[in-house]
Amino acid sequence: MTEIEHQPGHESAAVAPPTQAIDGIVLGGEGGLVDSTVEAGLELKARSQWSYARTRFVRHRLAMVSLVILIIIFAIGAFANFIAPYNFSTLDLTNILHAPTTVGKHYFGTDEIGRDYFSRVIYGIRTSEEVGIFVAFLSSIIGLIVGAVAGYYGGWIDNIFMRITDLVLTLPVLAVLLVAAALLGSGSQWRVSLILAGFFWTGLARIVRGIFLSLREKEYVEAAKAAGSGDARIMFRHILPNTLGPIVVNGTLAVAAAIITEAALSFLGFGIKPPTPSLGSLVVSGQSNPQQWWLTIFPGLTILIIVLCINFVGDGLRDALDPQQRRVRA
Repeated sequence: MTEIEHQPGHESAAVAPPTQAIDGIVLGGEGGLVDSTVEAGLELKARSQWSYARTRFVRHRLAMVSLVILIIIFAIGAFANFIAPYNFSTLDLTNILHAPTTVGKHYFGTDEIGRDYFSRVIYGIRTSEEVGIFVAFLSSIIGLIVGAVAGYYGGWIDNIFMRITDLVLTLPVLAVLLVAAALLGSGSQWRVSLILAGFFWTGLARIVRGIFLSLREKEYVEAAKAAGSGDARIMFRHILPNTLGPIVVNGTLAVAAAIITEAALSFLGFGIKPPTPSLGSLVVSGQSNPQQWWLTIFPGLTILIIVLCINFVGDGLRDALDPQQRRVRA
């Protein structure tokens, strides 16, 4: 057997742990990256799931562009009183059915009684966005509560809630909306919003119920029960954060669906009544003057842009909040 000679000055090399360099950072065998980071005065910070989701959403170029456009459009509607050159009900009988022009700031022309159509479209954006956001918020709350209670408790409570949900889902939505608007009365944007919210919660309720059915058997739920947490705390403190992804995506898409449905109701004469302008009612009013193309094109194009932007943002949110999504598609 040969002996290994220890030469002076090489003792440290014989006992030193192996090292590895990655991107200029030396990783040691006994502390490695952590020791080097601490010695350098740096602090390691773990990234949360929401941080990763935000990064993936920002990288979704189409969703980001759509979000910027949507914010601009909704901001214009929210500040309609300051941006619109005229009030939506201001009459100018000397400018009836004038085509779009920069004269007098009638950028979208005027209607049959001389009202500035650019101002009416801006006020219509405000009305439609209020309807869409209110319907999305209220329907999300209803669907969340119904789905959470049904999925968490199961049994006869689940059967009752899901049979009610199935009943609402089997109804022809547009026909029922027309009947409800005729019985309850239409014209007010908040009344129309309540009618729409009464039918928009079912899809989210089924999604939340399915998630709660799977999550209620997880170990952290059992640990929370063993620690003495109540049902309400377990549902809304421990399980709910894991369902926020589908809720956010569904709520985003519900805004677009509510705007389109309100426009359809207005087209059929059961939506928001004048003098309050909405994008749907503006499209309907333009049907009486087919020769004046601007009365239909501008509000209809605005609806199209809003709905497309919301759908692209919802698509980006779905990709960002999906933990199994590895690649941004756009």
